[in-house]
Amino acid sequence: MGAVAWKVLGTGAAVGAGIVAKKLVTAAWKTATGKEPPANPEDPEVSWPEAVGWAVASGVVVGVARLLATRKAARYYTESAGHRPKGLNEVS
Repeated sequence: MGAVAWKVLGTGAAVGAGIVAKKLVTAAWKTATGKEPPANPEDPEVSWPEAVGWAVASGVVVGVARLLATRKAARYYTESAGHRPKGLNEVS
């Protein structure tokens, strides 16, 4: 496996996780608030608490999902290829 394989695997995992996470956080928002999340939180017609709440909730959920998926993809790549993906270095 090479650099292209890692880019496809890592990017695909992150994008897929982001899509699923966005759907989950949208459903949770609807359940918690009883209404749709703001389509554009930057719109001045959206209240500050709603805009900030949506930004925090969606950012955290999508960010964590992408992190978990990319880590899982890196582990799979390492086990399959016998080495870590190039550019994925340990941080000391």
